[in-house]
Amino acid sequence: MQEVLFLVFLSLTSVIAYDNCPKCGTMDVPYPLSTGDSCGNPSYRVYCNNGVLNFLSATGFYYKIQSIDPSASRLIISPPVILTNTCMSSDLSLGGLTIDQNSPFNISSRNTVMLLNCSEGILLSPLNCSLSSPCRVFERGVGEGRGCGDTLCCSYLKDSSMTSHRIRARVGGCSAYTSVVDLNPGDVNFHAWHYGIELQWIPLT
Repeated sequence: MQEVLFLVFLSLTSVIAYDNCPKCGTMDVPYPLSTGDSCGNPSYRVYCNNGVLNFLSATGFYYKIQSIDPSASRLIISPPVILTNTCMSSDLSLGGLTIDQNSPFNISSRNTVMLLNCSEGILLSPLNCSLSSPCRVFERGVGEGRGCGDTLCCSYLKDSSMTSHRIRARVGGCSAYTSVVDLNPGDVNFHAWHYGIELQWIPLT
């Protein structure tokens, strides 16, 4: 009987070792996220580069993963850097953030996206381009956004009526963007904002 229990224990530990990937630096990689073919689920691939966990876009741009909430099937990635004195996102040449529509990941509806250095054509959209828009607070208060001052900017809460696989950036449109997760309407304390792009994944059944 003891031998049977010991074999069962070995089987269980083997499954656990296979299902859960090793830490990437100090960050846990919970199932089903996978950093290799021998752990996690390969459909939920993320990348451990020099001890930093990253999410890879469909266009080949790496975004640092800030945090993971496996119980909610969500993770938060860092927005692209806005290049100094240019008001251009570092992923501009790739058109911004694009997620493969066949992947289990999509952009959650808890992101307030701020589009910066926009052309006037954006005024035809239903976005918040007013002087009280959160993007104005960002431009005035955050060093990274000050290079975008005196340009047209707009903000919006990404909801289910919009594509959940893309935040677009392009020359002739809006050349830079950032995002805040779970922003309370009217909150102008930009120091307390959680800058990031929250992604959610389809749970395994």
